[in-house]
Amino acid sequence: MAFLLTRFPKGTAANAGLASCSICGTLSSANEQTCRRCGNQLEFRTKNSVQKTLALVATAIIFYIPANLLPIMTTTLLGNASPATILGGVVIFIEHGSYFIALVIFSASVLIPLAKMAVIIKLCIAVNSSKKLNHRELTSMYRLVEFVGKWSMIDVFVVSILVALVQLSGLMTIQPGIAISAFACVVVLTMVAAHQFDVRLIWDKEGNQ
Repeated sequence: MAFLLTRFPKGTAANAGLASCSICGTLSSANEQTCRRCGNQLEFRTKNSVQKTLALVATAIIFYIPANLLPIMTTTLLGNASPATILGGVVIFIEHGSYFIALVIFSASVLIPLAKMAVIIKLCIAVNSSKKLNHRELTSMYRLVEFVGKWSMIDVFVVSILVALVQLSGLMTIQPGIAISAFACVVVLTMVAAHQFDVRLIWDKEGNQ
């Protein structure tokens, strides 16, 4: 192993003829088909990682449009139904002086999903670009996307709690809107897209720059 690292000081395990198991992380020779520790099939890199990632992001963008344009929940007060979109809910919180809550919902429901999709697309473009890469910066961006991914579900959690708690028959009820399903799809698709992207592709280009 020391010989391989010395021979390829700026290369990757793949350049040294080694494959890392995606399950247990064990390094194995390229001649081996399966991991000697857990038996998982070995691959140097995830097949069609960039293509699959972009397909998932494109689908997320499609769902993002109805998630923001359609009602995310409908409040019925004394028989009068009032549907509300994500941005409509943010405006209501601002009008009532709840600026912090409005900021949290706007960030988690609008800014973060957009930023996640933009960063994932940037990563996919970067690994296919001939330009010099800032490998550490791109890796940090990827880790940030993975970390903040789960927080995008805050709208889904809020609506779920309200639907469960506010059910006063004849007085006030809250029902989930169709946008909640679209928004959940956006969150799940971007999380899967981030997981599908093989971050090792960023470092594959280090030895060539």
